[in-house]
Amino acid sequence: MGKVSKPTIYEVAKRAGVSRQTVSRVINNRPDVADDTRERILRIIDEIEYRPSAIARSLSKQRSYNFGLLTAGLEFIGPSVTMSGIAKKSEKLGYGLYLKELPSFNANNIQPLLDWFLSRQVDGIIWAVPEIGPNREWVDDMIKDIHVPIIFLTSAKRENISIVTIDNYHGARLATEHLLKIGRKNIGHISGPMTWWESQQRLQGWRDALQAAGIEPEERMVTEGNWSSKSGKAAFGHLLSTFPEMDAVFSGNDQMALSVLQTACEQNIDIPNELSVVGFDNLPEAEYYSPSLSSVHQDLDMLGSVAVEELARMVEENNSDREDSEPIYHTIKPELIIRKSSTPEN
Repeated sequence: MGKVSKPTIYEVAKRAGVSRQTVSRVINNRPDVADDTRERILRIIDEIEYRPSAIARSLSKQRSYNFGLLTAGLEFIGPSVTMSGIAKKSEKLGYGLYLKELPSFNANNIQPLLDWFLSRQVDGIIWAVPEIGPNREWVDDMIKDIHVPIIFLTSAKRENISIVTIDNYHGARLATEHLLKIGRKNIGHISGPMTWWESQQRLQGWRDALQAAGIEPEERMVTEGNWSSKSGKAAFGHLLSTFPEMDAVFSGNDQMALSVLQTACEQNIDIPNELSVVGFDNLPEAEYYSPSLSSVHQDLDMLGSVAVEELARMVEENNSDREDSEPIYHTIKPELIIRKSSTPEN
């Protein structure tokens, strides 16, 4: 049996009665094609199952239509949800992804990973690794040697790099101000690990909200966990001993807040009448906790999606005659979801 040839762009053009260049304009979604011609070409493409060659497209455009994605901690909910948003938006915009995962959050042997991406001629790089301690000290020295656009997720603002991030500070203030509004005066905080930028921002939001209400935060009102439920249990026990008058807890994430709910139940502490609790993340399971957990919703899927949109825009600008755009700092505002764990019944 002879080999069946695949449909070509020339066959599409012949059947549609147009030039190959017109078919190419339709494939690349160019506006300079009449509507009836576009519809005829798309119908023929569908009928003969023509699939444009990605290799030919990349050669003609001098682009690979691939992004490099560096991440870490995919066993955690946040990074995995963010990566899902990145993958979906990349697929929608016609980009493939090369994925590399750091062995740890604070790994500093970065150059081989960058070289690997660049050797594959990626059009841009998404740095989806949380900012922890000094794990980005390399940025200022190495960013100048990366000749493709790069965008960072979850980071403090820097003058020379583009960043898309959740406004963790705003989310923490929303949570704390809600607790103040319902009459709570002694609000403790269980933070995430303080080497994380997100933890620092959430702590600062809690502190500033209290100070704005005329309440001076004390060291005994805050303790540190490591995001795990186990650490949340120990942290809550510590707060109960150092801050016995506590009538509310703002937890740095939902997993630690779950331990607060469980431990309070074990110790016959009535939530929400004696103790109001608010978490951060709004996990899908949060509304099924007992009682259902009030939480700050951060849209990590949107975070990944916006990062891809911004990177694609930067790539387009780099491939045009326009001057390079200024680095962007795009923040996504979270929202507070109020449930039974925070609002007293009487």
